[in-house]
Amino acid sequence: MFECQECSHEDGSAVVEFTFLALLLMVPLVYFVITVGQIQGGSFAVVGAADQAAKVFVAQPDAPTAQAAAERAVALALSDFGHPAARAHMTTSCNPADCQAAGTTVTVTVRLNVPLPFIPFVDGLSATEVEASSTQLVGRYR
Repeated sequence: MFECQECSHEDGSAVVEFTFLALLLMVPLVYFVITVGQIQGGSFAVVGAADQAAKVFVAQPDAPTAQAAAERAVALALSDFGHPAARAHMTTSCNPADCQAAGTTVTVTVRLNVPLPFIPFVDGLSATEVEASSTQLVGRYR
């Protein structure tokens, strides 16, 4: 039988090369998929938070109570998705300026900095900022 004396030292090297290349390519790919999932979760969170905050805002009897209730609604909606309220920023605008008058449109905008996954030691670093707005009409009867 013919045996290759020079080939015997390369036995198993294909497995090692495949494993090394698979790890080299799969780790960034998995991290990318996790990051996109975090961003999508943040997008869902701000949409729900803005919608709930606008609904709560128009149901309150006065502006300070409405603002506080909307901020609580944003914090609760974000916590349901696992995002801390400290990373979010809520703004409210009314047209016309009196936010409690019947027929006024109230727009609540929520912005959220979505952090990069698995990087707890860098506080200011984020994957992106997602934003959503919701508009509600103050009803004539409350």
